[in-house]
Amino acid sequence: MTQIICLANSWKNRDRCIAGINELQGKWVRPVSDLPDGKIPKAMCLINRLEPALLEVLEIPLADTGPDFGFACENLSVLPGEWRQVGKVQPAYLLKYCNSQKYILHNDLESVPVEYMQSLPMCDRLTLQLVKAVRFTVKKLIKRFEGGNKWKGSWKGCIVTQHGQKLTAKITDPVFIKKLELGYRPQKACLVTVSLGMPWRRDNWEGGYRCWKLIAGVVELPEDVVDDEI
Repeated sequence: MTQIICLANSWKNRDRCIAGINELQGKWVRPVSDLPDGKIPKAMCLINRLEPALLEVLEIPLADTGPDFGFACENLSVLPGEWRQVGKVQPAYLLKYCNSQKYILHNDLESVPVEYMQSLPMCDRLTLQLVKAVRFTVKKLIKRFEGGNKWKGSWKGCIVTQHGQKLTAKITDPVFIKKLELGYRPQKACLVTVSLGMPWRRDNWEGGYRCWKLIAGVVELPEDVVDDEI
C-alpha cells in the first residue's frame, strides 16, 4: 500500500484524476488505471461509498511503476484492492510542500509543449505542483449555442503567488466548483494544486501537442497563516 496526502480529486473525462504527496518520499504520486488516459473510475476510489477528499491521508494499492504517457514522472498503476482513509492533515501542514520555483510548472504560459517535456530527464518531467496563492480570483465562462441560448460554462481561476508568479487556468476541482456555483468566492490565501492535463492540440493549431495547466485542487488557508511560513 502507498500512502499519500490527497491534494487533487478532479474531473478527467467524466471520471477522476487523483493525486497527492507521498510523505515518506516527499514526492507527488498520481494513481492511474489501465484505461487509455489513466483516469480513475469513481467506483474504483470510493471509501465507505464516498470519494476521497482533499487533505485526507489515503492508502492505495499501487505498483512501483506506471505509464508515463510520454511526458509525466509521477504516475503509478493502481493494483487490485480497497482504498482506505487513514487520517487527515490541516491545511497549514502542507506549506512545507510548496516551493518557490521560477515558474508554475516549467514556464509562465498556460500550457507546456509535449516536446519540451520529453526533452527533460524523466525525474524532471513534473506535472503536479502545489503553490500558495496570496490572491485567487475566479470567473465563469459561459458558452452559447447559435440563437443565443446559454450553456453551462466552465470556471477559470487566476492565481497570484507571493513570488509574483501568475497563472490563469481552468478549474477541475468538482467540490470547489460546486461551492462556486452556490455563490462562494475565495477571500483568503489558498493552496492550489496545479496539474498538467493530457496532451491536446487545438483545431488548426500550427504547433504540436501541448499539456494545459489545470487547477485540480483548492484548499483555503487559515487567516493566521503568514507568508513567511513557507
